[in-house]
This record gives sequence, structure tokens and C-alpha cells, in this order.
Amino acid sequence: MGVDKEKAKQALDKVFRDMAGAMTAGMVYVGVKTGLFRLMADGKAVTAPDLTRISGLQHRYVEEWLKGMVAAGYLDYDPAAQTYALPEEHAYFLASDDSDHFVGGLFAMVPPLMRVAPDVARAFAEGGGVPFDKFGPECVNAIDLVNRGQYESRFADYWMKSLPDAAARLRAGGRALDVGCGSGRVCIALARAFPQAEIIGVDPDAASVQQAQKLSEKPRFVVGDASRVPKGAGFDLITLCDVLHDLAEPLKTLQQARALLKPDGTLFIVEPKAADRLEDNRNPVAATFYGFSLFHCMTQSLARGGPGLGTCLGPAATEALVRQAGYTRFKRLDIKSLTNLFYSAQP
Repeated sequence: MGVDKEKAKQALDKVFRDMAGAMTAGMVYVGVKTGLFRLMADGKAVTAPDLTRISGLQHRYVEEWLKGMVAAGYLDYDPAAQTYALPEEHAYFLASDDSDHFVGGLFAMVPPLMRVAPDVARAFAEGGGVPFDKFGPECVNAIDLVNRGQYESRFADYWMKSLPDAAARLRAGGRALDVGCGSGRVCIALARAFPQAEIIGVDPDAASVQQAQKLSEKPRFVVGDASRVPKGAGFDLITLCDVLHDLAEPLKTLQQARALLKPDGTLFIVEPKAADRLEDNRNPVAATFYGFSLFHCMTQSLARGGPGLGTCLGPAATEALVRQAGYTRFKRLDIKSLTNLFYSAQP
């Protein structure tokens, strides 16, 4: 049987759409990194020479970037005036660095992930994976950029409303621990919202902890896993934010957290939004997460001998793991988000 010409054309169209998406991701990264989107945030039409002058960047690069962004649908173009403009809707997501709706961090992940692509391909044949420290400081900064707006704007003001008992305890001077704290944004948000509380963050990556310590002196940050944190009187709240699926020892970490919790304390888990069934994950968000998983989350877990749970862990697998760790109460929280799922658990 011959190839169906129409289906073949559709297949080739998809190849170029996906390749265009890859190239566009790189161009958007450059626009975020160089500040070009921020310079166009007012929506006013600008010529290539004008944007070159305003930005202080090299004209030929600015000109080609503008053309590429028009071809990709990110910028409007007036052929008669030869001007370019950033639509308000795109500026909302790309020129809003410290907001809870900024998506520039997603594109900042592209260079460190693609840099290790040859190593990931090699792991397909040889096993193992790419350890976290091989991704370099640019990846640490990108992860921080992905999360910081949400943590600073939503964590204490919105997400914690689903945990009223834990919030009340922290308000009264309780204790909170963020496991896998990274650059410390969760700890900083909690410390700001609950100044009477004791806030501790722990992470195995020394470079991330060092960055957290530079950002804020109030929370206490520890290098290592949860076993490095003294229990003391126990914790009212322990958080695992975008971390559980990354772990080399997820069950052990959950058990360590349970041992550190007070008998009536709360474990709060934030995980990427994915369905349990693959057929329900055929969408751009899940496709992005599978890519992040292959090139980062899964591989760095496997590199440490972990199970490589993957970014799209899903609600059922999350609950099963938490209950296996000995938690008797598990609840999926009704917090609205396009990209995250939220859970609470208690011993």
C-alpha cells in the first residue's frame, strides 16, 4: 500500500510545526534574557533601528529576532511602516518578570535541558542519567524563575487558605519545613506571611542553598536531606513543592517528613498538573512536562539510583506513595491552577 498523500502532508506539517516550536522557544528565551520583551511591554510600534538604539544591542541580531517573532506569531507587524509591536496579551506573560503569571522561566529551562540532551540519549543505551549538578547554575536560576512569582504571590495569600489550621499555628509562632527548598522562595514567602514562625528549608544542592541564603537571612537553610533537620518539638507544616517526583528516595523522604511532623501536623504537596491516564495527557501542558521529565526530573533521579517517577506522576500514584509512607489521611485540595495539583496529608 502506498502512503496516503494527505496524511503524509499532515505528518510533515506537524514536523515543521514542532521544529518551529523548538526554534521559537529559543527565540523567546533570548527575548526574555536580553530584556527585549520588557522594552516592548507598552505595546507601542517600534522599528528595528529604534529597538536597537533603545536596547543597546546589536542591530542585525535584533532585526532577525523581530522577524522570527513575527513569523512565530509573538509580535504584530505593519508592512507599510515596517514596525513591530508586542500585543498586550503576550506582554502579560512575557514582560511581567516578578508576577504570578510570568512564563519566562519555562523558556529559561530550554538551554540547560537541551545542553544535556546528548547525555540523556546516551542514558537510553547505558542506563543511569544526568545528575542535578551537571545542569549548572543556569538551571538553578531557571527553576527559580519558573516558581518564584507563584510562590511570592500565591503561596501564603491563596494556597495557605486551604490549610487554615496550619496557617493558624504558624501565625501563633509554629514551625514549618520546606523539603527540597531550592532557592528558598517558599521559605521566604512563609517567613514574610508568618513573622512569628520558625521557618527552615533543606535541599541537597549546596548551590541552591547558597542562593537561598543570599536572598534572605531569616529562614534557616540546611544542605542535605530531611534527616539533617532536628525534629525538636516537631513541625506544624512540612512542604514538598514541585519536588516529590524528582526525588531519588521519595518513599524514604515522605517517611522522614512524617517523623518530623507533629501528630496533628500537615504535609503539603505541590506537583505538576497531569492526569493518571496517558490518553488524558494529550495536551501542550502535559507534553511540556514529559519533556521536562525526560531531560531533567526523571533523569536526575535515575542518576542517583532513584525510581525516576517523572514529572507527570498524577494524583493516583501520588496518593499511593503517600499512603505507603504511612500517612492515614490524604486529600486533593481545591486550589485552582493551570499547571499544578495540590494535596495535603497527615500522619
